[in-house]
Amino acid sequence: MDEDLNLLDDAFARFLEQEIAPDYESFVDAGCVSREAWRKTGEAGFLCAAIPEEYGGAGGTFAHEAVIDHRLGLDGYDHFGIALHSGIVAPYILHYGSEDQKKRWLPGLVSGERIGAIAMTEPGAGSDLQGIKTTALKDGNHYVINGSKTFITNGQLANLIIVVAKTDPSQGAKGVSLFVVETDEVEGFRRGRNLDKIGLKGNDTSELFFDNVRVPADALIGEEEGRGFFQLMEQLPQERLIVAVQAMAAVERALNVTLDYVKERKAFGKAVIDFQNTQFKLAELKTEATIGRVFVNDCIARHVAGGLDTVTASMAKYWTTDLQCKVMDECLQLHGGYGYMNEYPIARLYADARVQRIYAGTNEIMKVLIARSL
Repeated sequence: MDEDLNLLDDAFARFLEQEIAPDYESFVDAGCVSREAWRKTGEAGFLCAAIPEEYGGAGGTFAHEAVIDHRLGLDGYDHFGIALHSGIVAPYILHYGSEDQKKRWLPGLVSGERIGAIAMTEPGAGSDLQGIKTTALKDGNHYVINGSKTFITNGQLANLIIVVAKTDPSQGAKGVSLFVVETDEVEGFRRGRNLDKIGLKGNDTSELFFDNVRVPADALIGEEEGRGFFQLMEQLPQERLIVAVQAMAAVERALNVTLDYVKERKAFGKAVIDFQNTQFKLAELKTEATIGRVFVNDCIARHVAGGLDTVTASMAKYWTTDLQCKVMDECLQLHGGYGYMNEYPIARLYADARVQRIYAGTNEIMKVLIARSL
């Protein structure tokens, strides 16, 4: 955290308090953050911080994205799907798109006029991306996309969606390609319901349907078909690091709200913090949180320097999200019955945590990847 990053952190914290906080609970209740909030965030310069200035971005690095993602979680605004929009969707276009594609799509993502999503998961294919059934078949100077996707973050509002599809179903991983679908400009695209989840209620998560959706040939990301699986594999370490950043922010928030609670709550004539069991539990959690934060900070530094490998990113994703779920459980226990009440922040943190061990590749898949390096 140098001066530049600290200034960004302070500015974003003020922005959240002034511009997002007044309406945030209404977003949670509605199951979706408003388009106006997206545009405000873009206008303030907090979307796609790592996109170069020539495409409208701030010209930062992943460290700037990490500061924004961490602050969202630390201050309790983690239902706002900025991390996926800025740190997952935009980089596919930046790293693999043509110059024309970058100029066409990135400025809108930076401004918030375009809201990004990536459509990987299908009803029958989750962590096993080679098993997807969605196809994108060449027809003259167009591709025709058919298939369905599910569990798509930002799905209700996204108007720029990266779709993972098979351009050659007979080729397995070598037959996968990525396409940008601008939903405002195509026919045959449908959104399903906003899925009813255990947690992250304000982060819209949807079913998407593609029924003979025709996109121009230049909607293909990359110079040729069949590169999609390799593009996905190259970008997944950053996605998993983002999840780790989110996990540690939530851990820190949980410890903060729990400390506040146990200092105020009385039992048997004294504050709950005065019981040795409370002190020992919080001492353990603070120690593990410190270890996790140091590890994630090291991963961020490696990634900014271009040296974060798949195995280390997998370690960070699995270990921090397991820790996140452990911390939420322990902190909720220290709240007693009030921890089970949704009016207390720890209840939401507990519900929101569980999915972290599932998406971006399940923690079991992370262990498979780590085991291959042994």
